[in-house]
Amino acid sequence: MSTAYPMHPMTPVPGPVSNEERTSDFAPKEGRWDGITRPYSAEDVLRLRGSVRIEHTLARLGAERLWKLMTKDRPYVNALGAMSGNQAMQMVRAGLDAIYVSGWQTAADANVSGHMYPDQSLYPVNSVPLLVQRINQALQRADQIEHSEGKAERYWFAPIVADAEAGFGGPLNAYELMKAMIEAGAAGVHFEDQLASEKKCGHLGGKVLVPTSQFIRTLTAARLAADVLDVPTVLIARTDAESAKLITSDVDAYDRPFITDERTPEGFFRMKGDPMQRCIARGLAYAPYADLIWMETSTPNLEQAKIFAEAIQKKYPGKMLSYNCSPSFNWRKNLDEATIAKFQRELGAMG
Repeated sequence: MSTAYPMHPMTPVPGPVSNEERTSDFAPKEGRWDGITRPYSAEDVLRLRGSVRIEHTLARLGAERLWKLMTKDRPYVNALGAMSGNQAMQMVRAGLDAIYVSGWQTAADANVSGHMYPDQSLYPVNSVPLLVQRINQALQRADQIEHSEGKAERYWFAPIVADAEAGFGGPLNAYELMKAMIEAGAAGVHFEDQLASEKKCGHLGGKVLVPTSQFIRTLTAARLAADVLDVPTVLIARTDAESAKLITSDVDAYDRPFITDERTPEGFFRMKGDPMQRCIARGLAYAPYADLIWMETSTPNLEQAKIFAEAIQKKYPGKMLSYNCSPSFNWRKNLDEATIAKFQRELGAMG
């Protein structure tokens, strides 16, 4: 015997939204965009949005929650890398506030090609977005189960920060990848300033940087994608200048103090100068275009972190920073147990 369910009237189709209403999206909201530069206009964004506004609820909720955690609720937010929905569920059960989706882990054992790769961006570009989607779907199922049982033991939708590597190409590639991350529900995304076609793990040799201005175009493309999708995605800019010894070009005058005249057989320029100063120079250049700045380091080093943080925050007070507490570090070789125990707290105090 069939059951008749009550029908709801269709929602009236809204009329056209005025440009005045639509540009209100870009009004500052509780300081969210303080210090952020967008070298494009609201009209540029509206032109790219199309006529239908598509909601990206998980990405929006995650981005807003992550921003609140970082700016109001926690001295710092730490996250572990998840390779499956089940791992992410266990992390939330254990009390972690955020989840990380690592390109290194994705390359090793969580990419859609089914192969095991080194951390060199060899896996299909949609692998990380699809892993983000899988994790969000697992968290959604956990939430549905608790909700159906009348429980409210925890908030399941921990914000996901995803690794976009070096963008898998140029600005258009970064734009499309950022869109895919948001559509999958990522709250934050990080890009690095390596040459995508020569990308290496942050702790491997042979890294090749792109010019500073080129990476700013990557960051701008990623921010534009988030604006077009109308999500306040947390954008993180990572520099690999501490250990990179090569750069593609001397076209950018900003980089020339750190470039020699010597070139490799591939045509790359060799770099010179203090690696810390290279990182600081790039961090300062990226700060107006990203929400957080990340200096990739070869070893766990609080002194390096302190020098970098002070230099960035001297020019950009309150600028938030990110740090890779990598499992590939030889922690005990570099630090004693007491320093390891307080390492993240010390980083949090630096910003």
